[in-house]
Amino acid sequence: QVRLVESGGGLVQAGGSLRLSCAASGGTFSSYNMGWFRQAPGQEREFVAAIRWRGNSTLYADSVEGRFTISRDNAKNTVYLQMNSLKPEDTAVYYCAARMWGSDWSNPMEYDDWGQGTQVTVSS
Repeated sequence: QVRLVESGGGLVQAGGSLRLSCAASGGTFSSYNMGWFRQAPGQEREFVAAIRWRGNSTLYADSVEGRFTISRDNAKNTVYLQMNSLKPEDTAVYYCAARMWGSDWSNPMEYDDWGQGTQVTVSS
């Protein structure tokens, strides 16, 4: 089990950028495949991006492809989500999650550990 703590959320105008961080502790971070999800009020949690344990493979939701970049630094036990060209529809609580196994990177049910989330608000 790994403990995850997100940071970096905030209020930004449309077109702006934010960088989210997720710090892990209590586990072997480099063994975990990591994902970012988001949840807007009244909506289900949705997949944003994922990265393999080695960092050599990534996956993005169509809605963020080309605007968001997921990366990780295993030496710092941290995964990042760089968000550019933000839109009001990106407003949500963003969560990072960790998983060891499974093949469906976009399925939240395959993730074992979750952070508490960080709020991102994009104004128009």
